[in-house]
Amino acid sequence: QVRLVESGGGLVQAGGSLRLSCAASGIVFSLAVMGWYRQAPGKQRELVADIIRVGTTNYADSVKGRFTISRDNAKNTVYLQMNSLKPEDTAVYYCRGSYFGNEYWGQGLQVTVSS
Repeated sequence: QVRLVESGGGLVQAGGSLRLSCAASGIVFSLAVMGWYRQAPGKQRELVADIIRVGTTNYADSVKGRFTISRDNAKNTVYLQMNSLKPEDTAVYYCRGSYFGNEYWGQGLQVTVSS
């Protein structure tokens, strides 16, 4: 059974930082493409960042220079370091794993940035 368990969301003031974590089980983590998505109220879910392997990353334009995605294959965990947070970053953040043609999602984390 594949599980993605997220942690680290919460409330932060604008300009602050948060780090999200997503621990995976049930897959060979090093072979999975991992990503973070978010969905704000009334909007579609969008890609924030993904990481194919260490050093191969992709970011939405809106977060470039502020967010950093990383992975620790020894811990089966992917991280999203979010700095210089803005109110428009407020959303539910989801971890996604893509593994041999299948996709898996975490339960979602609320991130709220107050102005």
